[in-house]
Amino acid sequence: MVDRQKEFSGASSVRSGFELDEKALTAFMEENVEGFNGPIEIRQFKGGQSNPTYQILAGDKKYVLRRKPSGKLLKSAHAVDREYKVISALNQTDVPVPKTYALCTDETIIGSWFYIMDCVEGRIFWTLENTPLEQRPEILDAMNSAQAKLHMLDYEAIGLGDFGQKGSYFSRQISRWSKQYKASVDEPYQKMEELIQWLTENIPANDETTIVHGDFRMDNMVFHSTEPKILALLDWELSTLGHPLSDFSYSCMFWHFPPGLGMPGVEGLDLKEMNLPTEEEYVKAYCQKTGRSRIDNWNYYMAFNFFRLSGICFGIKGRVRDGTASSKQAIATSGLAEPLADIAMAQTKGRSTI
Repeated sequence: MVDRQKEFSGASSVRSGFELDEKALTAFMEENVEGFNGPIEIRQFKGGQSNPTYQILAGDKKYVLRRKPSGKLLKSAHAVDREYKVISALNQTDVPVPKTYALCTDETIIGSWFYIMDCVEGRIFWTLENTPLEQRPEILDAMNSAQAKLHMLDYEAIGLGDFGQKGSYFSRQISRWSKQYKASVDEPYQKMEELIQWLTENIPANDETTIVHGDFRMDNMVFHSTEPKILALLDWELSTLGHPLSDFSYSCMFWHFPPGLGMPGVEGLDLKEMNLPTEEEYVKAYCQKTGRSRIDNWNYYMAFNFFRLSGICFGIKGRVRDGTASSKQAIATSGLAEPLADIAMAQTKGRSTI
């Protein structure tokens, strides 16, 4: 099993095949990044499998650079320009995000599109086990509050009215991840095929639209160095206009992950001993913050999110096959594709109201 905290934390020297043109990047930053003062030192974060992510050191200032990966890419994937747009818009709100500086769509600079933002320093928890036991209730409450704030935003007022299509979110997402899955495998996986059919035939009737993060989980957040406070939400690659209950239920998946799968999961464990709220308590807190009395179709949202995560892992499996993702993390993540599809099918039999 991969030790996520050890394998994914921090930055080190740039891995072979991921080098950047230091001279060209410096020239770009001098022209486009307010307050920049070189020279620079480039390091690569261990995490950030989908979009390679770098730490840029410049004097006493630290920046983060996110770029599209090299090689053959699936259509609409790795949209760093969308990440830049949503983070920049959220800078106007009380949703915690890093400050953005510049987006580059000129591939001649470093070979792909990229953007530059502040490096927010603090704690990143890659697993629940790495969180301080006494702070866990406050950490989860901070996550709950941040997501509720995001879903309650007036996205039109902050310039994100064109950030995605309104309505029909599930049908569009099922189509997107089904295509990624099919493009990434040589032979169909039966459980995934059954899942796609069930999800298509059971889409809930209610149709809401908010900004959704798309990957709202603990390891995509920077927490204060000592306090259970979120300083920045990261990794907005999958963000769009979508259904808030899809986004929220995604953040509840760890209650359904079996321990030992390599993902943060607590299914079957003693939550009181772990100082964690129940899923019901967490859902109730979100409902209170967003003016809901309950959530129907919970089994659908949960099955959908395990399907989507499986589709992401199938995409990584395809990149491993094609030679565009060769890290240990990518190989380990690709191995989760089929187990996640199995869990998704099991969720279809779960409770419908919570």
